[in-house]
Amino acid sequence: MTTSCNNNKKSEQENKASDSTPEQNTQLHGATYGDDVRFMKHYIEIIELTDDANQAKVAVSASLQGRVMTSSAFGNDGRSYGWINKDLFKSEIIQEHINVFGGEERFWLGPEGGQFSIFFKKGAEFTLEDWYTPKLIDLEPFEVKNITSTSATFTKKAALKNYSGFEFEMAIEREVALLSKADTQEQLGLAVLPENVKMVAYKTTNSITNVSEIAWEKETGLLSIWMLGMYNHSPNTTIVIPYVQGDETELGPVVNDAYFGKVPSDRLVVKDHALFFKGDGEYRSKIGLSPLRAKDIAGSYDSKEGILTIVKYNKPQRETAYVNSMWEMQDEPFSGDVINAYNDGAPEPGAKPLGPFYELETSSPALALQAGERATHIQSTFHIEGDESTLNPMVQQLFGVDIETIKHAFK
Repeated sequence: MTTSCNNNKKSEQENKASDSTPEQNTQLHGATYGDDVRFMKHYIEIIELTDDANQAKVAVSASLQGRVMTSSAFGNDGRSYGWINKDLFKSEIIQEHINVFGGEERFWLGPEGGQFSIFFKKGAEFTLEDWYTPKLIDLEPFEVKNITSTSATFTKKAALKNYSGFEFEMAIEREVALLSKADTQEQLGLAVLPENVKMVAYKTTNSITNVSEIAWEKETGLLSIWMLGMYNHSPNTTIVIPYVQGDETELGPVVNDAYFGKVPSDRLVVKDHALFFKGDGEYRSKIGLSPLRAKDIAGSYDSKEGILTIVKYNKPQRETAYVNSMWEMQDEPFSGDVINAYNDGAPEPGAKPLGPFYELETSSPALALQAGERATHIQSTFHIEGDESTLNPMVQQLFGVDIETIKHAFK
């Protein structure tokens, strides 16, 4: 971990003391936001964004690339929505391939695999042993440009070389901004946002500028801006992704489930209007939607706790070139997915999972930038808690299905 992540070390006894409350709360509904923030402050500096009522709260870390670590809809006593890898924080041991600290929205770059990968060095095999997350998006801190009570902006200048040997010189800027209820209502296109719901929402604006004198072109590989969110899993959590309906001969398959082997039918169900994917943290699997199938929204619903999570992003119209992250030499390196969802689990029988957790992910198009040109990917995340009758009209409007359909998708 970076120096800034290590400057608040505590003794083992202090760490155990700081963990006692989260463990007690886990028996109820998981750690509270206040528990998780207090824990993380032992290891990294945390910037907290909050509304005037001190209810909607978002915890951000400059030490981890301006990452949104977690958030709450009910102040310090509210649920902590982001998954935090407390064991890794407490170990203070730097991992070789990736440091999975968690966090509910992190800034990454693609592609992961293929001849233009930034996770594999030239000539490497596309295996886990040769896979390394670039330090830029794993351990390196971003600089703080500006902080207000409701927003924080971070910057970073960096260079990355891909599998084919092309080097990208870039300037990164990332803003995390809290959204009000009025902002949420407008962004989601809702006629009414009920007063009796608890909610937190934030928008991240993520930009890359080509600061070299060389254009970024398909022939030498392109980057994408990639947002990934790690959330707390549960046996009652179902990922819901609406899709563009139409003939496969024109639009291609509805879903790509070949990342880690075909997903079993009791874990992935495709119905009219939307597909359903388990977010229970019990089976390692990943799915993706192509630009012809993806809409600008994805989400999940925890039927026991009444938690609706929504991810919305700025999907350009008529853009079909997205980087391909499959771990292979690719015939079509720009036929990648726009939306991904991941459910964690043991990578093999008897092995430990990374979390477990589940993820919702979105990507920008492949960035063919001229010298000095800038591209931006915007993603907004909403957590809304309420009873079924309150949430159901919202779910129907946004996802084209009702809550009963989500609850019984796998039955």
